[in-house]
Formats: sequence, C-alpha cells, structure tokens
Amino acid sequence: MQTTLSDKARQLPRAEEAESILRSCVHCGFCNATCPTYQLLGDELDGPRGRIYLIKQVLEGNEVTEKTQLHLDRCLSCRNCETTCPSGVDYHNLLDIGRAVVDAAVPRPLGQRLLRESLRAVVPNAALFKSLTQLGNTFRPLLPGSLKIKLPSNITPAKARPAVRHARKVLMLEGCVQPGLSPNTNAATARVLDRLGISVTPIAQAGCCGAVDYHLNAQEAGLNRARRNIDAWWPSVEAGAEAIVQTASGCGAFVKDYGHLLSGDPTYASKAQRISALTKDLVEVLRDEPLENLGVASDLRLAFHCPCTLQHAQKLGGAVESVLSRLGFNLTAVPDAHLCCGSAGTYSITQPELSKRLRDNKMNALESGRPEVIATANIGCQTHLAGAGRTPVRHWIELIEEALH
Repeated sequence: MQTTLSDKARQLPRAEEAESILRSCVHCGFCNATCPTYQLLGDELDGPRGRIYLIKQVLEGNEVTEKTQLHLDRCLSCRNCETTCPSGVDYHNLLDIGRAVVDAAVPRPLGQRLLRESLRAVVPNAALFKSLTQLGNTFRPLLPGSLKIKLPSNITPAKARPAVRHARKVLMLEGCVQPGLSPNTNAATARVLDRLGISVTPIAQAGCCGAVDYHLNAQEAGLNRARRNIDAWWPSVEAGAEAIVQTASGCGAFVKDYGHLLSGDPTYASKAQRISALTKDLVEVLRDEPLENLGVASDLRLAFHCPCTLQHAQKLGGAVESVLSRLGFNLTAVPDAHLCCGSAGTYSITQPELSKRLRDNKMNALESGRPEVIATANIGCQTHLAGAGRTPVRHWIELIEEALH
C-alpha cells in the first residue's frame, strides 16, 4: 500500500523499516482468516489488516486515540498472520514500532500503568518471581481466583543436573518464570542432553531475555537486557559453545531477533547476529541427534500444543511432534492447531477476558482426542492452559526424560 510518513514519523529510528513494511502490505485480508482476535470479535480493527491501517494513519500524522491504543493492545503478537500472509509482511516489527508511537502519544490510565510496571518489576526477576510463587502457594487459600489459576498447585522440584563432562557443550537460558513455575524443565533438558553426549554449561549471569520489557513498551530496557545476555554468553561463545539452547519458545523467538533489533547498535550488532545464529530451540538440537540411543519407552497418549512462538515465529511447526513420534509417543490430532492459546506473554494478565476465551477454545481442541496429558514447549502456554484445571499440561522434554530407561 502507498503511504507518506509525516515529518515527525520520519525522525523515528525505525522510520524506513516501518515504511517498507507498510508498503509490502497489499490489503488482501488473508491475515484476518487466521487472526484469533478477529475470529472472536469480528471487528476489522481487531485484525492485522485493520491494525496495519491504524499504524499507517498514526505514522502519517493523523490523530492518535485511546481507541487506537486499545486495538493494538488486543493483538496477541502471535504472528499467525505472518504465516498466512502471501506478501511476507513483517507485521510484528511494524506492531512494535506502532505501539511505541501510540504509547508516547496516549498516556495510559493509572491502573494500567501500575499493572504494567508491576509486571516489569516482578516477571523478569527470576529470584523474586520464584519467592513470590512460593509465598503465593503457601497462602493459596487466601488468594483471589484470578491469581490461583496462575499458580501451579503441584510444582515438581528440579532433580540433580549432571556434571559438565562432554566435549560438546551448549549454553541454556534458564528463563524468568520457568525456574519458579516449572523448575524441573531445564534440569530434565540437561539430563536428556547428557545422555546424548552434550553438556549444558550454566551461565548464571544471563537473565531475562528482554521480551517482557520490550513487549510492554519499555523497548530500550528490553534491549539492555539483551545486551547483558550477550555479554554474559560471549566468553563461552568464543570458547566454542555450539548452541544457546532455549527451552521456552517465547524466549527463543526473542533471542533469535537480537540480531535484527540490535542491528543499529555499532557495539553489539555483530555480536547480536552471532548470538541469534547460535540460538536454537531445544527441538532443533534433539531432532538431529540419534534419539533411538535414548532408550525411550512410552505408550503415553498425548496432545501437543505448538506455541505460536514455535510455529509462527520460529517456523518450527511439526518439529516437536516429529521427535515425539520418533520416540514412540502416541499423539492425538489437534484441530485448529495454528490458533493461539491466549497466553502470549503477559497478555493473559493485561487482556484476561479475551485470553480466557482463547484458552477454553484451545483446551477443547486439545482434549478432542482424549489425551492423558497435554505437552507444550513454552512455560507461558503451559501455565495458562494448566490454569483451566482440566487435562494436565507438561513440557515435552519432561515427558521424554521420565520415559528414559
């Protein structure tokens, strides 16, 4: 589509990128067919095409309103539209640019500001989050229902990790909320990789990937977290670490974007490109290994929920299912597997009603084949789906580790 940015918009650091993305959209509307919020609400402005028009109007100098902000807030950033789009529109980057401009023009109400700042203060701080999780479970009967469903009632403690003993070494991002909500996931990963002759080197200095800050429109704070992680990983990268393994697909999608997001930083651009190139979702490591050597034996009937950050952002749809099938797990069919579960980072907290509707739809689809357990690849999806209190939800690597002989 044709667009003419305003003089003010042309001063933005990413003005040229925004204009290029806008011009790549041909207004076909195919994106609406797979947009979760458009399917729920039926409003053109709650679909990708409508949001692109809103951002276009903003960047062309038209009035910015709370209504504009609301429609952009309702987007899950699931990137389903990018998978569907025949023109290759880089929607998620345009959305990030547009949200920053809109938030700078439209002050949020106090309640929204407090919620967002609280999320930014708590979620990226792994130690604080874990402490609050433990405290919340201690006083679980006193918590309101909205908080209870966010806290797993049974948290499996982390088992011991094997010592670093193999020539092949990888790094692993521990994550923010996963150590508190599912602490055994990374430990199970280390044990499975050890069985395959790969050691996980812990890097305690690496913290939050930066996605929480970045997607709550504290973009520079998110990029600063990215820079700190790059600094923490770099000595091990130079020492020959073959990959930076991600067990949460949401983190993996963001770290794989470091190279793009820091491309204008002369100090970090080349390092960020290297980090993004080394970053692999866990399934990208396992699928190339001799999995038959693991000796997995399981007749467990499971449904796999493929997170949006795995299938749409990282283009790894079907990869985990293939690994699980190779290992003998009995996978059930999942209708509309491309649709978002409604977790979407902090979306389930900032947009609880829409998120719950999407979750319930997703659970109905996942349970249609009567699985014994639901597996997934992202801690946000895992916690969100488990909050329905229906079929148990686990990370897929833990199911593999439990089936080892």
